[in-house]
Amino acid sequence: MFGFGFSKLAVLVGIVVAVWYGFKYIGQLDKARKQARANKPPRQSGGGTAPDVEDTVQCPACGAYVVAKTASPCERPDCPY
Repeated sequence: MFGFGFSKLAVLVGIVVAVWYGFKYIGQLDKARKQARANKPPRQSGGGTAPDVEDTVQCPACGAYVVAKTASPCERPDCPY
């Protein structure tokens, strides 16, 4: 009657179940994503403290850049630091 056989109904039920579980899975992912955003610490917007920055100078003997305040000598004998 109406061309519905048991195999066609079984496939239809399988498709409906797959779609149902797919939507449940997507809902769980969305819920977890929202919970992760709620637990994430807020981003600081430029008003924070700046990282420590030190000036560097180039060694005239070897050409390496060293920290100006605490320069230590390199392995070359003509190093001024």
